[in-house]
Formats: sequence, structure tokens, C-alpha cells
Amino acid sequence: MAGSSHGHTPAAWTGVTIAFIGFTVAGVFMVMAEPIGFWAGMVIVALGGVVGAAMRAAGLGQPKAAHPVHQVSAPAATAKPAGVEG
Repeated sequence: MAGSSHGHTPAAWTGVTIAFIGFTVAGVFMVMAEPIGFWAGMVIVALGGVVGAAMRAAGLGQPKAAHPVHQVSAPAATAKPAGVEG
């Protein structure tokens, strides 16, 4: 995926950053045994997905035409053990 610049867009970076903050908040409150804070963190995680999708819809994501078509190659021929002929 590195050759296709997968995820190197403002929409992807923003969505992942917001989701990471949400996971951090949820994790801290989970350790503190505070369910309200945990669920608030999970709402932030969902917000990251919504923000990323909205930014992609606004044109800040990778265009669909930029995705290459992946070729599936035929399986390699079965190799014969050394010393076996025919």
C-alpha cells in the first residue's frame, strides 16, 4: 500500500488523530472505572470516523481514480524436489 499513498491525506490524518484521542480518553476512564468517561471516549472515536468521512466527501481525501487495480498472478508452478526428473 505504500506505493499508492494510501492514507496520506488530510481526511485520513484528521480522522485517525481524533479516533486516537478518543481511544486514549476511553482507556484512561476505563482504568479509572468511570463508565461515563469511557463512553464519552467512544463517542469521540465515532466522531473521528464521521469527521474523516465528511472531509473525504469535501474533497480532502484520496480520489477514487488514484487507487491502482491490483493484478492477481497465477500460482507458481509446483517445484520438483532436487534430484527428481521428468
